[in-house]
Amino acid sequence: MTTDRTGIDGRAAWRAADTATGNGVLSGVRVLDLSRVLAGPYTAQMLADQGAEVIKVEGPGGDETRSWGPPFVDDGAGSAYYAGLNHSKENIGLDLRTNGGREVLAHLLDAADVVVENFKAGTMARWGFDYETVLVERNPRLVYCRITGFGVDGPMGGLPGYDAVLQSFGGLMSVNGYSDGNPLRVGVPIVDIVTAGHAVNGILLALLERERSGRGQLIDMTLLDSVISILHPHAANWVAGGQVPQRTGDFHPTVVPYQVFRAADGDLFVSAANNRQFRSLVAALGVPGLADDPRFADNGQRHAHREDLVAILAERIATRRRAELAPLLERAGVAAAAVNTVDEALRAEQTRHRGLFLETEEYRGVGVPLKLSRSPHRSPRPAVPRGVDTTAVLRAMGYSGERIDTLRAAGIFGDS
Repeated sequence: MTTDRTGIDGRAAWRAADTATGNGVLSGVRVLDLSRVLAGPYTAQMLADQGAEVIKVEGPGGDETRSWGPPFVDDGAGSAYYAGLNHSKENIGLDLRTNGGREVLAHLLDAADVVVENFKAGTMARWGFDYETVLVERNPRLVYCRITGFGVDGPMGGLPGYDAVLQSFGGLMSVNGYSDGNPLRVGVPIVDIVTAGHAVNGILLALLERERSGRGQLIDMTLLDSVISILHPHAANWVAGGQVPQRTGDFHPTVVPYQVFRAADGDLFVSAANNRQFRSLVAALGVPGLADDPRFADNGQRHAHREDLVAILAERIATRRRAELAPLLERAGVAAAAVNTVDEALRAEQTRHRGLFLETEEYRGVGVPLKLSRSPHRSPRPAVPRGVDTTAVLRAMGYSGERIDTLRAAGIFGDS
């Protein structure tokens, strides 16, 4: 039951949820995004891409990533960083420290199918919205995704989580970089991004199970879980061999050759992961005899004589241009690609062909990576300014204009 005695209907907040046809398989699913920064917002955005109606709630200061520039975009969203994580969402401003803000939130929670939040552990309980003791009774069909750094219990439970901290704590940084240099942070916030992907999987699994049981459940997602899950093959190698994995730069720890080489006009990545590929590689480079050299007879020997092999290959690759050599190797069945800059990757013909970079009158940015054969996805629409939909959402819920004005005057929406 989402309509209370005042006539407020939380379900009506998602104005398009019942009519959003042709936008994807999640059309009609109502998602309340209470998160900020990266993992949570990206989770909600991926759901929006597949048709879910997403309302993002921002406090008085807004999501801090709005200020994480330059560069900034000119549509009122703030930074490009924020815009890349919050497209296709409605946005309302609520000061959840106030009774009035929590009143509005309660109506939204009562009607949501999915909630995504990454508050500090205990925040929702302090506001009266603990999942296990409150929300599971008020809205038993609710799928509740909680994202934290280390979890809410255990020796590190409740500690804040940041991508680089988890890259460090979780071992990822220790295997990234060159052996004679410092451990390096991966150049994208990979732990947050992977966490978002896992969170979406968890939400979809919970929605599927809800169809059978009629009940939602908690998805307990942590950045620690995510970083540990992506340590392959290093974790498996340590379990099997007992040796602590070391940094190998652009080299693969076990496969040779599998690395970046310097071509005549820039960097080129080359991989020959089996004997057939290695034979094709050395033939294409004009040194077919290397395939019969006992030092390079199989991957184990190539690994043992890595320096000798790399020196020979590097000399041959250095004389060729990437645009010539990469297609030649690919045709020979050898994985190879120029090390593109970000702009080169986005402008690549195949990237545009796949709809992964879009330039339309309404939206310019990265497209939707997940494509289904029969079901379309939503065309992204740009991120919006904080609170731009507050009045429209509350009016749809049944709040009168007078009540909205009163709430705004009391600072409930966090307006400056």
